[in-house]
Order: sequence, then structure tokens, then C-alpha cells
Amino acid sequence: MTAPETATDRLPGRRRQRFLRLVGNSRLLRRWGPRLLPRLDRRFHRWTRGRWMPSRLLVPTLVLHTTRRDGTPCRTPLLTDATASGTFTVMATNFGRPRHPAWSHHLLRNPLASVDWHGRTIAVRARLLTDQEQQATRDRILARMPCFDDYARDCGRAVRVFTLVPVTPAEVREGRRGGSSSDPARRDDAQ
Repeated sequence: MTAPETATDRLPGRRRQRFLRLVGNSRLLRRWGPRLLPRLDRRFHRWTRGRWMPSRLLVPTLVLHTTRRDGTPCRTPLLTDATASGTFTVMATNFGRPRHPAWSHHLLRNPLASVDWHGRTIAVRARLLTDQEQQATRDRILARMPCFDDYARDCGRAVRVFTLVPVTPAEVREGRRGGSSSDPARRDDAQ
């Protein structure tokens, strides 16, 4: 279940990192990325039935399905790091903007969600990483998103990083009924 090769994966390590950091910090991406990339990704995701999105040319991307407070569904394309064990790591950088992205609030409220990953829909449970866990996964995060530290510095807030762990349909049904009183996505010091 590891991330399939992207066009930038073919570049040698340092050149790839430098290229992704340059693109991630460009004025063009910072200004227009939040407005255009999610719309383009969602449109191509729908047209190709989940098999392709423009963002996948540069980085592994999934579509996260969450539920808003009013119950309406929300689909958000996100950069991800997929592991061999089937878990996904997603970072709530919001392109370095000062506010947390809406999808991270949705996951804190209800950690049950689903992801579209290369044409497959997978039910997941989100867990907010602690600061120590973020430090432990920092190398993997920077390998996928070299501008992570720049975004974290520029946004002026603690960037939320979630691990999305696949769950069984039974766990999803139980979670929708409110079977668990503890919320594994929440931390006491969550901002």
C-alpha cells in the first residue's frame, strides 16, 4: 500500500527535495494553490473514478471524506504518506496559512472517515499525533513535503498531523452509533 511512484520520485533525492520545496514555497502555489488545486483534484478524481488527480504528478495524494458539523459530506484532496502497513499520514498545513483547515476540525470532532486511494475507498479512524510522535515521523513527513517546516513557521500555529488507520466495517457501524465514549483523535492540548 506504499505510495506509487510520482514524477518527482524519479529525481535524485536532493534535487527532488529542492524542487518540491521550491514549488511548495512559490508565491504562485501559496496564493492560488488553496483555491485551484482542490477543485482541480476533485474534478479529475470524479472524472477518472478515483484513479488520478493532477497533484499526483508531484506528490502522493488521497481524497479524505469527512462529515461537517451540519452532517453534509466534505471531500478534501490531501498530500499523504502511505506506509506499507496501510496507514496514511496527513498534515494540516493549509498551505502555510494561519487557520487550521476545516477537515482537521472535522476529524477532531469525528475521527471516523474514509479515503479514496487509487480507485479504492478505505474506511479509516484518525488519530492526532502527539508532538513526540510528530518528531519521530518528521523524516517521513519531510521526505513527502519538504516545505513542511516552512509552512509550520509561516502559519504561526501548531500544525496538526494525523495518522489514518484502516478500520473494519463493523468498527465504522459501531462508531456511527456512538459506541465509543473516548475520542482517539483528540489530545488535551489540541489547538
